[in-house]
Amino acid sequence: MYKSILHLALPIFIGQIAWMANNVIDTVMSGRISAVDQAAVGIGMSVFFSVFVPLMGVLLAMSPIVAQHYGAGDDAAVGEDMRQGFWLTLAVAALVFLLVYFPGPFLKISQLTPEVEAKTRDYLRWAAWGAIAQMLFRLFYGFTTAISRPRIVMVLSLFALAVKIPLNFVFMYGYFGSPAMGGVGCAVATTIAIWITVFVAAFVVWWNPDYKRFGIFTRWSWPVWRQQWQLWKLGLPMGMTFLIDVTSFTFMALFVARLGATTSAAHGIATNLAAAAYMLPMSVSIAVSVLIGQSIGAGDGRAARRAGRAGYRIAIAFGFTAALLIALSSSAISRFYTHDIAVQNLATQLLMLVAIYHIFDAVLAIGINGLRGYKNAVIPMIVCGVCLWGIGLGGGYVLGLQGGFGSDRPLGAAGFWYAAIASYALASVIVAGYFNYVSGAHIRKTAKVG
Repeated sequence: MYKSILHLALPIFIGQIAWMANNVIDTVMSGRISAVDQAAVGIGMSVFFSVFVPLMGVLLAMSPIVAQHYGAGDDAAVGEDMRQGFWLTLAVAALVFLLVYFPGPFLKISQLTPEVEAKTRDYLRWAAWGAIAQMLFRLFYGFTTAISRPRIVMVLSLFALAVKIPLNFVFMYGYFGSPAMGGVGCAVATTIAIWITVFVAAFVVWWNPDYKRFGIFTRWSWPVWRQQWQLWKLGLPMGMTFLIDVTSFTFMALFVARLGATTSAAHGIATNLAAAAYMLPMSVSIAVSVLIGQSIGAGDGRAARRAGRAGYRIAIAFGFTAALLIALSSSAISRFYTHDIAVQNLATQLLMLVAIYHIFDAVLAIGINGLRGYKNAVIPMIVCGVCLWGIGLGGGYVLGLQGGFGSDRPLGAAGFWYAAIASYALASVIVAGYFNYVSGAHIRKTAKVG
């Protein structure tokens, strides 16, 4: 089981790292321009992902549905799943575009300086056009992963990164007649790169024999409202879980922005690295979810449970290893991100907290995605809402900006990270217990049916 998980997880991980490298490169390159550009890019990313990731989470409903049909050997059903998923994707993409292109409600919270706000708005307007293509690629991503073909996603993700890097130089620094757009150029480059990648992915689905067997393009399907309802019914709690996770960090970034550009930039480095470190446990958790879905489709509940438990062991081992590496190299990481000494010093302190936080983040990822393989998303959503919004964001606001809980003064950005650690620790324990209950109940249910 470990081999099967890692076989799926490795190309997923490489693909995720390629996408995360986009954000790391943008943060580093904007930091070479100015603290204002770096702050605008960091805040713009936070706003973008607070919108994009939750709505992208709705599309995750496709993965367990496709995986279970694939496990059952029903190729025709997989093809229809994708045709219905296309309509779902169009609806979700339209929402993302509108919310990102008009970011006023998000920016009011952070009380930005006029210069930072102007750059952030320009960044988000360009990012909105790329969000449509990113949603289409996520549909392809979920489908390809669910049928155990993650390598093509890895290749296309690396291709997108290879296209983006030179475009960053062109639009950020003004080469080949382009205006020097600074941090805003990151969004321009990303938008162009992702649209090119989507067209390549569409050609692969049309041409590659591995995909032809499902007959996706053999006929046209209008939306079937019963199937659309099932997708939304499963996808909405998944999306809400992402919304809770992402907005807890988005609002953290917006609150931290009140403390000035230096603190905001340092916090952006910490969240950027935390997101990068999350790619490995997330990749493992996606592989676990796929194997659970395929096992359930094949009628093997015990194999589904073994996949989940193996995923937990892998995540714990990798989580502690990554935490140790982050803690030992925190100063070097900060210097890599920025030349600003004040930003470096504060980021180094925050990265020590990120190391602890990452362990619980890794464990929680396995539980949430494992349960998605069972098409179970409501309880994890509730647990994350209470813990991440209540304990994490609420507690962080008190510790970071007001003082309290035994602290005689506000702890700044560190206070938010202390609260985040507590919230993820509690959520990971509760979700792990619930996964054990659900997997056991499924085995008992299938045994009675048999």
